[in-house]
Amino acid sequence: MEQDTTKSTNSREATCRELLVPSEDIAEINTINVGIVGHIDHGKTTLLQKLSGKWADTHSEELKRGITIKLGYADAIIRSENGKLTTDKDSKGKPLRYITFVDAPGHEMLMATMLSGAAIMDAAILVIAANEGIKPQTQEHLVALKSKNIKKIIIVQNKIDTVSKEKSKENYKQIKEFVKGTIAENSPIIPISALQKINLDRILEELCKMEIAETPKNEKPIFLIARSFDINKPGTKIEDLHGGILGGALKQGRLKVGDTIEIKPGYSYKKGNVYHYKTVKSKIVSMQKGKYSIKETTQGGSIAIETELDPSLTKADSLSGGIASYEGTLPEITENIKIKYTLFDEVFGTGKHEPVQPLKPNEMLMLSLNTSITVGQITKIHPQPTADSRQPTIDLSLKIPVVPLKKESIGIARNLNNHWRLIGFGEII
Repeated sequence: MEQDTTKSTNSREATCRELLVPSEDIAEINTINVGIVGHIDHGKTTLLQKLSGKWADTHSEELKRGITIKLGYADAIIRSENGKLTTDKDSKGKPLRYITFVDAPGHEMLMATMLSGAAIMDAAILVIAANEGIKPQTQEHLVALKSKNIKKIIIVQNKIDTVSKEKSKENYKQIKEFVKGTIAENSPIIPISALQKINLDRILEELCKMEIAETPKNEKPIFLIARSFDINKPGTKIEDLHGGILGGALKQGRLKVGDTIEIKPGYSYKKGNVYHYKTVKSKIVSMQKGKYSIKETTQGGSIAIETELDPSLTKADSLSGGIASYEGTLPEITENIKIKYTLFDEVFGTGKHEPVQPLKPNEMLMLSLNTSITVGQITKIHPQPTADSRQPTIDLSLKIPVVPLKKESIGIARNLNNHWRLIGFGEII
């Protein structure tokens, strides 16, 4: 499944020459991943475009329907120039922070995609349109951030240019009431117009203020794979082929070009009407951070890793949801897990204030772990505290195996009227 690295040397060198070669060391600039979340059509993708210069909805179906379907990514460097903050690509100002923006879909049918994106976010911008106010997916995205343990949140009150001053003030009060008692209660609320580029510098100021805890660089690397793909165009000569690409974020440790990594659960194949999973191993050939070629990476930022893998293994996101690390360091994949959990008081996203009912034996739940989504059947409920946890716990049998990283936050969703709705969060024990 691996290809000879010498075959694509010339092509890779040509590609690297096309990349930007920064005067400063990009790898050393403080980096965070920031999600842009909120209800559909509240201006998330427009805001991302104004902050980064990139339009994230590049897939044909997204352009046709006008909504974000897959996760969108865009990178920007916040710089200080003449006392002002900017992300202008032509700015020569001092670099303060490298931001990878993650544009998450706001449509209720794409909640699983949003949860996968939340797994690689360090912080989030919650977008609320002043002309529409709090909507079902505004609520659902806020609890999704809680389920993924994301506590650094900036709230932007968008489209203030479309409403009166009185309406804007009323909407502001509604937002304050909405976040009361939540993880965003003390978050800044910034009135903006993304389309008119009003007050965007205030967002940059808050992004620079955010303090994100860093993990020790000597810990084993944990690279969460959010995308995987093949960059080779039809008809490419064999000697110019690139290996399979992994896109995602390094949550801890460090990786460098030349490292050998293994990917779990790996690729799946069907044998005797049963799906099997095989761990994939390969060497890192090159790495990109946005438009920049880098030799080594640490925690933070969206990274694209070129491997020696046959690109047929990575095309169409076939390895997305996996985890990569040094060979022999990841836990064995499993189809049986135990989690401690907390249920929300009500179901969010429906607008009906329905109470969350207790979990039931044999119930099927959708679980969001890291960037992966799986469905598990409850095999046992432990309603009372145990030696493992002071919270109630459940045992689950999974349809798709996972890499059981301890203490990783899990989003828990229940199928209600043919929609998966978040009902709580948990942690593997």
